[in-house]
Amino acid sequence: MSNSVTRIPAVFFGHGSPMNTLARNRYTETWSAVGSAIPAPRAILAISAHWMTRGTAVTAMGEPQTIHDFGGFPRELSEFQYPAPGDAALAGRVRDLLAPLDVQLDGDWGLDHGVWSVLAHVYPKADIPVVQLSMDATRPPQDHYDLGKRLAPLREEGVLVIGSGNVVHNLGVMDWRNADKAYDWATRFNQRVRGHIEKREHASLVDYQKMGEDARMSVPTVEHYLPLLYVLGLQDDKSTVTIPIDGVEHGSISMMSVVVS
Repeated sequence: MSNSVTRIPAVFFGHGSPMNTLARNRYTETWSAVGSAIPAPRAILAISAHWMTRGTAVTAMGEPQTIHDFGGFPRELSEFQYPAPGDAALAGRVRDLLAPLDVQLDGDWGLDHGVWSVLAHVYPKADIPVVQLSMDATRPPQDHYDLGKRLAPLREEGVLVIGSGNVVHNLGVMDWRNADKAYDWATRFNQRVRGHIEKREHASLVDYQKMGEDARMSVPTVEHYLPLLYVLGLQDDKSTVTIPIDGVEHGSISMMSVVVS
């Protein structure tokens, strides 16, 4: 009998508002379709915009809590639970792959909304173990991309690696009343990033700040952009890349998702 494991894609999800957890729209329906198309993973490693730390940590508890890291949303969202189990063995494997980087095994964090707002549609049964990897806020973009590359063996081990953030994420200038609005600078930056992804020009994506004022407006803080670099780091010469959904909402939020197969 063969013990081979099907190679698993890696996915970056543009997660947008936490309210997408409860919504049915073209983005959430695409997330669901992506989940249906991916070979069933044995576990998930998630990198979310919402867990930035000093140093690097990985969740290692058996029952990660559902973290409601927001305010001002309906009670239904604050009561939402995503009771996926953890996977201490996967946490240890991640720690080994990233050595000699000192990765702390975390027993306190859980799953934040950058993870469960997406997985609520991708795997609504919450029956696949989920481990979350933090991002070290003190490291430059190149380091995050390089860490993604070191996680590549997981794709051959039945693990789905997901990044969750937004290519364009500027809450300070959002137009909350107009979901269909897209600022010119947000559209330009989003299109440039998409072009670099499709052409495998990863160096330009790591050095995104060289895209000038559009980049400064689109990425005023880096946490929502960095998860994309982890997923792109998992792309090798055998990989193809597709963009199953794209669009800019509320002026300054990109909902682009990227699948590395």
